[in-house]
Amino acid sequence: MQKRLFGLALTGLLAAAAGSAFAALTPEELARLGGEELTPMGAERAGNADGTIPPWTGGLRELPENYVEGERLVDPFADDEVLFTITAENADQYADKLTPGQLAMLERYPDTFRMPIYPTRRSARYPDSEFQRILDTAAEVELVPGGNGIVNYGGTIPFPIPHNGLEAIWNHVTRYRNDSGLSRRYIQAPVQENGAFAPVLFEDESLPGARIAPEEYPNLLFVFLQRVLAPARLEGDVLLVHEFIDQVKDPRAAWVYNAGQRRVRRAPNIAYDGPGTASDGLRTADDLDMFNGAPDRYDWELVGKREVYIPYNSYQLRRGDLKYTDIIKAGHMDPQYLRYELHRVWVVESRLKEGERHIYARRTFYIDEDSWQISLIDHYDGRGELWKFKEGHKIMHYQVAVPWLAAESLHDLISGRYVVIGLDNEEDGYQYNFDYEGSFDDFTPSALRRAGRR
Repeated sequence: MQKRLFGLALTGLLAAAAGSAFAALTPEELARLGGEELTPMGAERAGNADGTIPPWTGGLRELPENYVEGERLVDPFADDEVLFTITAENADQYADKLTPGQLAMLERYPDTFRMPIYPTRRSARYPDSEFQRILDTAAEVELVPGGNGIVNYGGTIPFPIPHNGLEAIWNHVTRYRNDSGLSRRYIQAPVQENGAFAPVLFEDESLPGARIAPEEYPNLLFVFLQRVLAPARLEGDVLLVHEFIDQVKDPRAAWVYNAGQRRVRRAPNIAYDGPGTASDGLRTADDLDMFNGAPDRYDWELVGKREVYIPYNSYQLRRGDLKYTDIIKAGHMDPQYLRYELHRVWVVESRLKEGERHIYARRTFYIDEDSWQISLIDHYDGRGELWKFKEGHKIMHYQVAVPWLAAESLHDLISGRYVVIGLDNEEDGYQYNFDYEGSFDDFTPSALRRAGRR
């Protein structure tokens, strides 16, 4: 059956690449990047036909007038007004620009869930140096046979013009976070059906592989350290991850330090559908950052492009005058603090390979064309039924030109429970340090015991 493709400007690439699934960009494709047609990220530079999506003009480049360095990000679009609101009653009118997961949320919570639609602001951008790096490396990068790793990786978006689903998902996994290290503090809150929750406070530190002697560790993508700071029963637990570019050649290596036992142990379950840390079973290990896992257990299909209302410019979720109880409600976050905009997304289908195991038999990913950040995911169980729905509420850290998530939420559509990750409203000040100075010595199993709090 012929599949419906969206976004005619780019979908012709799929057919052209059919005979070279793992080939690098051709000179003709490379010439299109950064020109009149495509942005350096491979997004369509033009807006849509009816003007509801504007042209990309370089992203958010000017700092808001009331921004103060080192303090919380302010909303650069605070004066924008809601254009209209999608509810359970009028959802059919907008169904062509909604996903099955969004429609299921409206049906599951008809009295409380709604989607306020704002003017589309194509704010996503990366540093100009990063754009140049994409142009310099895109002609050389290739997938390894089977697609589960990358060769000639240049430390940036590898496939700005994707030929298949694997290339698109690798763009998300390897997207730019900054050239130096990063530390941040945030909460994760598993939420019960009645809205009750107990937040878990995390502190993360990470370094990109390019900072860690790439000649000595050529396959290292990044290292990651996560500490639990609260509540007291979990305080001091530490997770260490070494993530690799070819995750089948070198599977994810993970260790945990248990403060109660005062010992370090390997953690092979910190991958695929192993339980996510302190998530009350609501997310898997590969659910963090929308998706962070090895792709080898799934078949990946690049369906095409379409226009979807996705969370975007979600600065209201970072307000320091809000409590977690203001935002986190039964079933979902309070819609008055949410913002949705119409954007073009790449649609990628992943289906579990025969003989492989994962609690999700199928996932549908909706990837923002301007940032390569996954915005929405529909998760299906082994019966083919829609089970969970995930949203990534995007913001720009405009002072460093890094798109990130203000929060991500994963909803169990059957139980009514969900988990929120990334909020920091009750922490003091700006919780991201994009100038984190660390060394590989801080990210070794022997360092875990030193990192334990008790």
